[in-house]
Amino acid sequence: MKTLLVIGHVWPEPTSSAAGRRMLQLMSVFHNAGYHIVFACAAEKSSYATEFLFPVDEVEIQLNDAMADDFLRKLKPDVVLFDRFMTEEQYGWRVAEQCPKALRILDTEDLHFLRKARESTLKESRNVLPEDFLTSVLAKREIASIYRCDLSLIISTFEMELLNTLFGIKKALLFYLPFLVDCSSLPKKTDLPGFGQRQHFISIGNFLHAPNRDAVQYLKREIWPLIKKELPQVEIHVYGAYAKQRDEQLEDKGTGFLVKARAEDAYEVIQSARVMLAPLRFGAGLKGKLLDAMICGTPSITTTIGAEGMQDPLEWCGAICDDQKVFAKEAIQLYQTQEDWEIASDRGRQIVEHEFDQKRFIPRFLERLNDLTKHIKTHRQHNFIGSMLLHHSLQSTKYLSKWIEEKNQK
Repeated sequence: MKTLLVIGHVWPEPTSSAAGRRMLQLMSVFHNAGYHIVFACAAEKSSYATEFLFPVDEVEIQLNDAMADDFLRKLKPDVVLFDRFMTEEQYGWRVAEQCPKALRILDTEDLHFLRKARESTLKESRNVLPEDFLTSVLAKREIASIYRCDLSLIISTFEMELLNTLFGIKKALLFYLPFLVDCSSLPKKTDLPGFGQRQHFISIGNFLHAPNRDAVQYLKREIWPLIKKELPQVEIHVYGAYAKQRDEQLEDKGTGFLVKARAEDAYEVIQSARVMLAPLRFGAGLKGKLLDAMICGTPSITTTIGAEGMQDPLEWCGAICDDQKVFAKEAIQLYQTQEDWEIASDRGRQIVEHEFDQKRFIPRFLERLNDLTKHIKTHRQHNFIGSMLLHHSLQSTKYLSKWIEEKNQK
């Protein structure tokens, strides 16, 4: 039996973030393909960490600790999956040294440098330019990590194009793998609440994630007053894990802006709402909340960044708009008009089935893994930049880690 080692940035929390669910999806793909799965993580395990529904060996590891070398040597994994580039920076050199034959796969989740550049330029009230990426230290770190790995999983078609055209990364190093949905188990339209059975708006997203926090603040400040003026009896229910006091203080019962913190069952609260609002002004990757809304038959109003990479060439399941007045107008129209709402709800199901059906992606992914395994030597020879970075930059990372290790022992 082949072994997959996942080195996690955090322990998966599927009720807290789309990233947690994404990791469980990937692990499930390997489990169903017959792999023995080991999940190792240096982060503290929270009370919200998942209980795996299939056999997984859980291992607590430490940063900058030579015991990780012994662990890797004994395990001898066939595939190592790094959860985000920061994890590859920490452990990639150890894996390359101790398990040279193992496939090294990076799950980017989203492109962190893209998200940070958009956040910075939003504060500067200007558009993002290519120079913002090309001069970014974060971009250099993340791109280097992509090159050092044998394959990087990219969740968004937009990000695939950006890496290929702006940075010239060969497609042989990238694999497009979005969120995976078992469309055969989707609820039937007749099993979901209809227009008249739903009420209020919903916003949902982990408050630790900066784009989500900004979206809620923007919604409260600029958009909700416009909606409330036209729909005085309507509320918005704001859900999100890890809400802090400053987030809870956004609540205003007088205007129907209700902050409800973590949703234990996201599908339950989403399908009880009539419309989802997601005014994301920066970010990257795919937005799990919007996919959840589609699955629940809940139309959404979002921004260009919110919908990025999710539905092209299909029509959006609601409206896409970046101006707050237009955003509010579209939200009011969709909330009040049953015909428009039903059309939007149906479009969401079409997007899910067309863009996220796991049957389209899992066989291709497993085929790619099999091909890489057979031709890994040739694949790595053709990735000269990756081997160069592995030689030079990982030497510096390696000795910095060893210095920290020695320092911690004193």
